[in-house]
Amino acid sequence: MKRTRFTEEQIIGILREHEAGAPTSDVCRKHGISSATFYKWKAKYGGLEVSEAKRLRSLEDENRRLKKLLAETMLDVAMLKDIASKKW
Repeated sequence: MKRTRFTEEQIIGILREHEAGAPTSDVCRKHGISSATFYKWKAKYGGLEVSEAKRLRSLEDENRRLKKLLAETMLDVAMLKDIASKKW
């Protein structure tokens, strides 16, 4: 997955600028982002505090790691079932 050049703190700061009354186009132009990126960030980080955003990131990382472990385990089980089903 592509890493962003903005941290969660910066993203939340940009969203706060907009909440303070700055027009979306000005905020996007000032920070060099597209309006689509701004609205994606708003959907994901809107209303979050910095600590909540960090917690969200850590939970996403943990979820990704656990999904990988589950997939590897399922492959191992399928391989063992295949080996066990063959006649010797």
